[in-house]
Amino acid sequence: MSLLETKAVTKTFGANRAVDAVDFTVRAGELLALIGSNGAGKTTLVNLISGLLRADEGTILFAGKDVTRQTVNQRIRAGIARSFQLVNLFDGLSAVDNIALTIFARQGKTRSLATLAARDQAVAEEAMLILKEFGLAPKAPTLAGGLSQGERKLLDVAVAYALRPKLLFLDEPTSGVSTREKAPIMDVVTSIVRSGNITAVVIEHDMDIVFRYSDRIVAMHQGAILADGTPEEIRRNEQVTTTLIGTGETR
Repeated sequence: MSLLETKAVTKTFGANRAVDAVDFTVRAGELLALIGSNGAGKTTLVNLISGLLRADEGTILFAGKDVTRQTVNQRIRAGIARSFQLVNLFDGLSAVDNIALTIFARQGKTRSLATLAARDQAVAEEAMLILKEFGLAPKAPTLAGGLSQGERKLLDVAVAYALRPKLLFLDEPTSGVSTREKAPIMDVVTSIVRSGNITAVVIEHDMDIVFRYSDRIVAMHQGAILADGTPEEIRRNEQVTTTLIGTGETR
């Protein structure tokens, strides 16, 4: 069953057709990898789906409802969340307060974080539980700005997870970390996604990560869908190999 579907979604920047009449489907419960060379349209497509950009043409359906003109906050409330390639944290807040702030936002609470944190034990407990799930409980009091890059990547995903989404977009969750950190990060993330029955779309350049963790792969090229299939089908797809090998995408 489709959780998300785009129909002929298009976005143009000047003469550049960044997303060109794309039909894109995400099935409930899957972990899908979205691949393609730089400029292929991956991030633009995700920005359109999450509401950071408005589509010029086309329709976006989520859980059977048209969300094409909804705001970012409306889509978050509907169940769409995302992490960012460039980690989007409050560096002056502790790890636990970054999570707590997200929980407060999810609950629609607008008073100061300090006041709420002092009074809302349930939020504090949920924030600590999420940190524990991501292996970050020992870092709860540490300022986000003082975490390692790998820890920051996990915390960024944990912040998005704290919104309790149905669909979670992960933008390059292993970029900027060492090779030895990549698999442990993805092990944690995929375990949480699967155990929480969350549908996930991962934008990723590392093909070892893509083939190891994804259920299905969608390849984009020049704003359009180049291929869609299982990891084995994509591995054997000569068009994908020919198009992406020169960019290092299938190394």
